[in-house]
Amino acid sequence: MNPLVLSISIFSLGLGTTMTFIASHWLLIWAGLEINTMAIIPLMIYQHHPRGTEATTKYFLTQATASALLLFAGTTNAWLTGQWSISEMTDPISTTLLSTALALKIGLAPLHFWLPEVLQGLNLITGLILSTWQKLAPFAVLLQLHPLLNPTLLMIFGVLSVIIGGWGGLNQTQLRKILAYSSISHIGWTVTILCYSPNLALLNLTIYIIVTSSMFLILNNSNTTKINTIATSSTKSPLITILALLTLLSLGGLPPLTGFLPKWMILQEMTKQSLFIPATIMALATLLSLFFYLRLSYSITLTLTPNPITTPSSWRTKTTQPNLILALTTAMALLLLPLTPMLLSLTS
Repeated sequence: MNPLVLSISIFSLGLGTTMTFIASHWLLIWAGLEINTMAIIPLMIYQHHPRGTEATTKYFLTQATASALLLFAGTTNAWLTGQWSISEMTDPISTTLLSTALALKIGLAPLHFWLPEVLQGLNLITGLILSTWQKLAPFAVLLQLHPLLNPTLLMIFGVLSVIIGGWGGLNQTQLRKILAYSSISHIGWTVTILCYSPNLALLNLTIYIIVTSSMFLILNNSNTTKINTIATSSTKSPLITILALLTLLSLGGLPPLTGFLPKWMILQEMTKQSLFIPATIMALATLLSLFFYLRLSYSITLTLTPNPITTPSSWRTKTTQPNLILALTTAMALLLLPLTPMLLSLTS
């Protein structure tokens, strides 16, 4: 890609997200989300591959639908209340439309249908941006509006996302689709607790971004996109293989890794709020996600590639990719659990 186009796209991504962060007027929030959407389109389509073109088209149509619904919600609220400020979203119909639009933007179930197909058509770095950075602007709006939103609606979105995120990943062989369903499940955990403890939801989102970034960077380092080729990564870099195993277990929420921390705290908070049935359903649905994480862990560490193999083998040569970001994200994805008391004080 032309460096000028790449620079403009990355700058626009930052500009759109920052506009959404600081804006309090509905039109500015809508404009920031639109800039954010349009800025990632060149990054998604620059490969000129049919799958990339298909993924970009699906993403554009879905985000355009969500943006139109968001603008309609803001306009409806302004018509009924006479206010364009985000803090004046008092009409229940408008808040329901807004919640639905933002759920479509970030891929919450049952509006998740586009995310696995779009992520499958992208390379790993663009998929990383779509799974992490593109969640920030919609969540900024949700965090600002959490006292005005319907907690029951968000609870339904969250529990469905955890169930479908675990169920949908069971029968997948493409790693990007598995990470897409993992994203749906983790975002469901975040939305579930949003109305009851927004600081805890923000902490969960931060840890999700760290662990998911680590997993995408590990797969990009070994250039692996399918389960049947993931076993070859052990011959290229044994250390990266071990880190991939631990990161997958952290995504699954096993102690003593970082991924256990937000799930534990969310279940504790839901118990305090007497939400016993949703907490039980989410804890059981997480076992579905844990199954395909363990299947990936088994494929990485305990499986040898078949002989003959139909895919090109990776030679054990030194990689030239920068590993600083990978090292930082992996360290945080594995080692933050001892900092639980400090994180608890931040969320109290």
